[in-house]
Formats: sequence, C-alpha cells, structure tokens
Amino acid sequence: MAIKRGSSLLLLALGLTFTQCKNEAYQTQSTTDTAVTAAATPAEKEYKYETVPNDPLNARIYTLDNGLKVYLSDYEEAPRIQTFIAVRAGSKNDPADATGLAHYLEHMVFKGTTELGTQNWEKEKVELDKIEALYEKYRATKDEAARKKIYHQIDSISGVAATYAVANEYDKILGAIGAKGTNAYTWVDQTVYTNDIPSNQLERWIELEADRFADMVPRIFHTELEAVYEEKNRTLDSDGRKVAEVINTALFPTHQYGTQTTIGTIEHLKNPSITEIKKYYTRYYIPNNMAIAMSGDLDFDQTIRLIDKYWGGMEKKPEPAFTVAQEQPIQKPIVKEVLGPDAENVSIAFRTPGINERDALVIQMISNLLYNGQAGLIDLNLNQQQKVLQAYAYDTPMKDYGTFRMTGMPRQGQTLDQVRDLLLQQLELIKKGAFDESLIQAVVNNDKINTMKAYEDNSNRADAFVTSFIYEMPWQKFVNRPTEFASITKQDVMDVANKYFGNNYVLVYKKTGKDPNAQKVEKPAITPVAVNRDAQSEYYKTFMAKEVQPLEPVFVDYKKDIAETKLKQSIPLLYTKNKENGLFQLYYILDMGTNNDPKLGMAVNYLKYLGTDKYTAEQLQKEFYQLGTSFDVFSSGDQVYVSLTGLDENFEKGLNLFESVLANAKPDQQALNDMVAGVLKARDDAKKNKGIILQQAMMNYAKYGPKNPFNTVLSEKQLKALKPQELVNIIKSIPTYEHRVLYYGPRETENLVATLNTGHNVPATLKPVPAEVVYPELDIKEPTVYWADYNMVQAEMMFVSKSVPYSKDIIPVVRLYNEYMGGIVFQDLRESKALAYSTYSYYGTASKKERANYLVSYIGAQADKLSEAMAGMQALLTDMPLADANFQNAQAALRNSISTERITKSGILFDYERAKKLGLNYDIRQDVYQSANTMTFDQLKEFQQKYVKAQPQVILVIGSKDRLNFKELEKYGKVKQLDLKTLFGY
Repeated sequence: MAIKRGSSLLLLALGLTFTQCKNEAYQTQSTTDTAVTAAATPAEKEYKYETVPNDPLNARIYTLDNGLKVYLSDYEEAPRIQTFIAVRAGSKNDPADATGLAHYLEHMVFKGTTELGTQNWEKEKVELDKIEALYEKYRATKDEAARKKIYHQIDSISGVAATYAVANEYDKILGAIGAKGTNAYTWVDQTVYTNDIPSNQLERWIELEADRFADMVPRIFHTELEAVYEEKNRTLDSDGRKVAEVINTALFPTHQYGTQTTIGTIEHLKNPSITEIKKYYTRYYIPNNMAIAMSGDLDFDQTIRLIDKYWGGMEKKPEPAFTVAQEQPIQKPIVKEVLGPDAENVSIAFRTPGINERDALVIQMISNLLYNGQAGLIDLNLNQQQKVLQAYAYDTPMKDYGTFRMTGMPRQGQTLDQVRDLLLQQLELIKKGAFDESLIQAVVNNDKINTMKAYEDNSNRADAFVTSFIYEMPWQKFVNRPTEFASITKQDVMDVANKYFGNNYVLVYKKTGKDPNAQKVEKPAITPVAVNRDAQSEYYKTFMAKEVQPLEPVFVDYKKDIAETKLKQSIPLLYTKNKENGLFQLYYILDMGTNNDPKLGMAVNYLKYLGTDKYTAEQLQKEFYQLGTSFDVFSSGDQVYVSLTGLDENFEKGLNLFESVLANAKPDQQALNDMVAGVLKARDDAKKNKGIILQQAMMNYAKYGPKNPFNTVLSEKQLKALKPQELVNIIKSIPTYEHRVLYYGPRETENLVATLNTGHNVPATLKPVPAEVVYPELDIKEPTVYWADYNMVQAEMMFVSKSVPYSKDIIPVVRLYNEYMGGIVFQDLRESKALAYSTYSYYGTASKKERANYLVSYIGAQADKLSEAMAGMQALLTDMPLADANFQNAQAALRNSISTERITKSGILFDYERAKKLGLNYDIRQDVYQSANTMTFDQLKEFQQKYVKAQPQVILVIGSKDRLNFKELEKYGKVKQLDLKTLFGY
C-alpha cells in the first residue's frame, strides 16, 4: 500500500489532459436506464445517469440514493475491469495531534471485517477492545518505564488476539479470483483503493468491497504499525522525500499540505490511537464522500444494479466540512538545505492555485512549455545544450493549492547557484514571452497524442474518474479541459507566469553529506503473531463456494496474429494492425549491442545532441515535436532499438526526418566534449545511489564476478579519446547491419511496405552483426556475503541463488511457486513478524535459453533487525511452509489470471520477440494453464527442494558499516566488502 509519490503526482497532473481536443460544446445530459418497472428492487429499479457528448470515455456517471458516485466506462480490450474506490479524504484531514492517521487507516482496511479475517469474532473482539484501551493509556502515559510495561501488555494480548485472526485473508480472496494490482495509496486529498479484476468476478468483487468498507476491523494492529515504521524509515532514507517535505513545509506554513505529512511524525507514529482511526473512518468513509470508478469489460445496467444491491444500504451521513487555511503571500525566496548521500541538485518551487482554477491549467501549459521531454525551453536550452547534467519541471495540482517545481543537477565543477540561475532564466523567457508561439500549439497537439495513448489503458481511464471526483470537478468540466487547454494564448501564459512566479519561491539545495539531524523510528519489542495459514473464516468458505461462469483463455497465435513479410534486401517486417486510433509504433531491431561494440552506447547517446546537413539539433527536436512524433535509439547489452512513434497522419514526414538523422548526422566536437564530461559526472552520481549499487552493481557482481556487463565500460581515458566522426560512423552503420522491422499502426500492409521500401535507407547488402562478448555466469560454490557501505538508517538485503538454464518444462511449476511463495513471504515477514515494509521472493527465469534462472529474494529492514530479517528469510527459503489453503489459492490465482489476460496491440510483437529468444514458437502460457489444475503440492515441494533449498547462495547487503552486525553476517558465509571502484569499474 503505497503513498502517492512524485512520479505518480506527475502522472496525475498529466491525466488532467488525457482527453482528446475537440471544438464541440460539452454539456451534461441526464438519461434513465430502461427498466421493467419503477419498483425499488435493484433488479428492476430505474437508474438516472449523466453523460457528456463527445466524451472520449463514453462514461456514465450515476449517483445512488445514499450519495455514492459511480463512474463507468466500457472498454473491452480484455475480460477485465480496472476498479478504484476513492475516498475524498487524505492526510490533510488528519487531526493535527494524530498525523499519519489516514494512511494508517488505509492499511487497516485490508485487515478484514467482523466476518472476514476471523475464526471467532466474539472472542477476538474481547481482545481487540483491550488492545484499543491499552493504546489510549499508552498514548497518555509519559513515563518511559510505564510505557514499556503497557506496550508489553499490548504485545502479549495481540498474540492472543492473533490466534483468532486469519491474516491476509482479503488478499487471498483477491488473488484466488484472479485480481491484480491489489493496493491502495494515501495522499493529501484522497485515499484510493485499487484492484484489476476479471470481468466474470464482478458481483463477487462488489459484494466483498461493500462488506469491507462497511465493517472495517483494525486487527493485527501492532505488527502493521511496525510495517508503517519501516515505511517511515524508508522515507527518512530518501533524499528526494526529504526535499519534497522541506518544500511543502515552506510553501504551506499554515495549510495541512505543509504542516503535516502523509505518513505522519515519528512522535505521532509512536503514539497511535485505534480510537482516533475509528473516528476518522466513521466520519469520512461514508457513501456520499466516496466513489467507485470502473473501466473495462462491463455492462452498464448490470454493473450499476449490482453496486446498488450491495452498496445501496450503506448509510448516508452529513458530509464532513473542511476549512481551507489561507496562506499569506511569500515575500522573498525561502532558502533551505538538505543533506544526504545522494547526488547534489537544486530545486525551485512555487505555490500555485488549486486545480479548479483556470490559472492552474495555464500553469500546466507553462510546465509543458518549459519541459516536455523534447522541445521545451529546459529541454533545448539546458539539457540538449548540456548546460546542466539534467533538469526538468513539473506542476502538481491539488484541491486547495498546487505547486510548480523546477529541479536541476549540476555538471562537474558547476555550482548549484549556477544551475539555479539557468532554471530561473528559462522561467524569465516564459514571463517575457521570449519563445515561439507555435510551441503552444505543439503542446496541444502532443496532448492529443497523450490522450490516445492514455485511454488505451483502463487504469488511466478509471483514474480520470478519480481525479474528477476527488477534486469535485464536474465531469462536463473535466471533459472540456482539453478545449480550455487549447484556448490558452501566449498572453495568458505571460500573464499567469508573471502573476505567480516572482521572488516568491522556495529554494532547496540538496547537498551530498551526512545529515546531522538524521532520524529513525526505533523498533519496539514485538513478539511474532500467529498467521494461521491453513485457517479459513466462514465468510471465506462461503464466498469461494459461489460459482461464477468461467472465462476461457485466449493465447497469442504468432502465425495468425502477426503478419510477416519482407522489405527490400529481405528485411523481415512483422506487423500488427492498430484498429483503435491513429497512432503508430515503428522499430528497427538489431541483435547487437554494447557487448558487440562497447562504443555503441556512447554513439546512440551522442545522436540526440547532433544536427544534420539541414537542421540544427534544436531544430530537429522542434520538428519532431511539431509533427507529433518522437524518435529514440537505445542500446542494451545485446540489442539496438531504433524507434519512431506518433501520429500516423505524419508517418511519411516523420520517417523521412528520422532516416535523415541516421544518415546525415553531423559530428560536433563540443557536443562530444560536453557529453563525455556529463557521463563522467553521471557515473560519479551513480555511485551515490543505493538502488544502483545494490540492484545493478552488486547483483551483476554476484552473477558474473569482478568483470561483468555492468562495470565493463569505457575508461575515462577511452572516453576522452573518442572522436566525433568515429561515433557518427557508428550511427550511420546501424541500418547497414542485418535487422528486422516491427510495426504497430493503422496502415494496411501493402501501403506500409511501399512506404518503408521508399523511405528506409539501407545498402544493397546488409552486414552480419559483429560477434558478441559473452560474460560467463559464475557457479556459486560456497555461501558468501558481500556488503557495501552506505550511509542509511535501514539495511537492504538480497539473497541470490543460481539455478539451472532455462527450460520450458519447469515454467508451469515456476509460475505456481511464485504465486505461492509471494503470499507466504509477505505473510510471514511482514504480517507475522513485522520485520519489513517491503519484502519479496521469486524464481526468475532467464531471458535467453542458454542463460541460467535465478532465485532472488529481498528484504529491507532497520539495521538493528538485520539478524531477525536474515534468519526469517533464510528459514522460508530452506523450509517452505506448507499450507494447503495457500496452495489452492495459488492454483486458482494462476488459472484465473491467465484466463483473463490478453496480450494485444504492440504487446503481441514484443511477446513474440521474447519467445524467440527462448527458442519458443508458441505462447508458453498455454503450458502453464493446462498444468494449473493438475499440479500437486508434491510437485511444488519437489521443485522447492531441488531448485531452491539445495542451491548455494550469495547474500548482498547494503547499509551503514556503523550499524551492520558483522558477526551476524558471518553466520551465512564468508563476508567480503565490495568497494565502489570494484563494483562500478571506475
């Protein structure tokens, strides 16, 4: 259950314009479903709904008698439905003396009801009431000795209460019926619960959710609280989160957006109140403050009747009021500093108006004019000209206010103040109108493309409904926003920029260093609680006994679903038609990469900074953006992807421009010098990123040893010796090698072949790709612990075991094992022992048939929990818990997931690409589905004994050397420190 993070916030902001731009008037129309009678039973009742003409989602919006809003869109790409249940209450609604409450309640809503998740509610309730009373006493007690005594009582009684509970039963049900993405997030204005369900499970899901939200029970409280502590510690280890908190605190000294955080303060987390959580739940979780948003394979009439049947009885209550705190204008820059181990950067943030103000829409335009990934002022003037290492800008709209932020990372030798000045200069250009007015129309056109792309996905469609509901934006207004967006003028942009962007900003210097104010939530003494894996509530048994009409799987038939033909020079063309909209995707794929030519990666990165004989580099980016197209050249270790995507109406123009870039790129010495300097600085920054250190550098070391694909890079000397023409020659050589073309778009094959034969420039004879340098995978002969020093509160660990080479014969049992163990690991290490917020284990199959499979397990915990966390994970890997109920759930989940999964659109082409690498000529899911019902527990145990338990392992640990327990590490093998030079190769 995640908190909405920065990247998600950006997507939310973009989601506001994920609708097609049209000139028609948008007016809400009311309609009534045809019904047999006007009787009050849901089966025959008439339901009024609202629609908006020319709505790209063709949505129907209902309001039940109790005030519950229901948003529905029918989009039948697969027999699945994306669902969101949204509550118009978030962390801004937390009591000032109990912050983090909305987020903690979000966790509790997954714990079940008086019927779900319990074996004996009457007995469990007695213990839960005791726990609630003790927490109130604990909260009011100041003496530490007395508090420890009370907490010991809480811990003891929690153990008793847990014997009556059935942990994780809600998640088990969702898994068994084939749901995906079961999760939730809490942010400032909202709490949203998400599931992607099979369409044949609609009624069961609606009933389950109605019961869950009408009858929440906060069980397994103190172990879940410990998981929230771990979540808090993860934020305390995140420099980015610390910067965001400092910005919000300075921008909003009065409003809850700045006075309190979503997770809450350490003090409040250490003094939780179940009573306050219940009050919050009673106040805000009411039907007239909630919405159900759904998009997928659904029938409008059936769906609304079912929702009314199960949700219609939920009691309507007075809507909670919220008084918006009025912020005073910021008179001068507020300067702050954040210290931490990550690379340095500088951020400039402004307070902006709430999302429903028109000025907020203009600020979104300003954000796109500055940074859109292609042709914004920051894109061209700073990133493309390499004046900074990287820079970006984005707006974050919220209900009461918003924020606008620019962030930049310095190049080597560049000061943060210099980066600050460059960012502010771009904003000044906007304020003065010193930009080409055509860029506004280009932003609008690309918004149209974003609309089409976004609405190909049910999650984006349903999330649009959530945005409309949470921010109390009538659907008519939401649908009309693209038209409003297109009406924004250059004068509007200048006026709004000058109105909001003066010296009224918050400036945050993020510097590399040890934070003298570093904090962590100390772990309390917790006794692991029973999880009762084989137990089932009566509710669960009854629920799972209900029959549904099964859905038949649909597998990809590569011969039927992909049209294969040849272009000139016998270049293979693989084609799948886009029957939905006017977008295309074109790829040239070469089976060579940096393992074939170590300079290839530098060459393809160099391309973005180059012009041609007709265009400067800046003009090229503008041209592509104006056409609504984008190109990219990417090199992995073993493949090159050359891609062109965008509006099909501009396919020929985009293709000609694209091909001219590959054929006529002009060398530029200064651009190369700057790029090399940037690469060296980026390499230095990467060594400060714990995610890169653990997940990439240490993982590659574990698999391949000291010389591996990750750290085999050009040295500084080799980089500086590169010649512009040398890299341009590599770029020009790309189309001269054997390759294949993939296309997904609306064109007919004959037209496409003719266009590509004319526009795709290749020599008369294509060259075979050069030989690849193959890195042999190491055999793990003895248990070893590798560790790396990093200044952090937590410790993160990965357990890695090499297994057998890829074989399609074990894929069915691998899928079943991953379904089974995923729930077991979460249940044991988080729900029972409260050792981690994030933990997982999976058996990963190779991407190439000659490569090995690997077992990978992860746990992130407080450093002082290291011994418990390692022992807990090791125990699960060595002796897999056997739970018949979990096994049956895993089988059902696997079967239901495959029967409702559909691989469509360009996914068909790339699924075929993956299959070929594995030596397959058919959809491997067929084997998994056919085996799902017949696999036995004995087969699962045999797999675990042979491929998991029996394998020697490497354990990777990253954490602060001052906090790690090395005696504990020695229990698991020979301990060796890995320094960053060894890991990174420089």
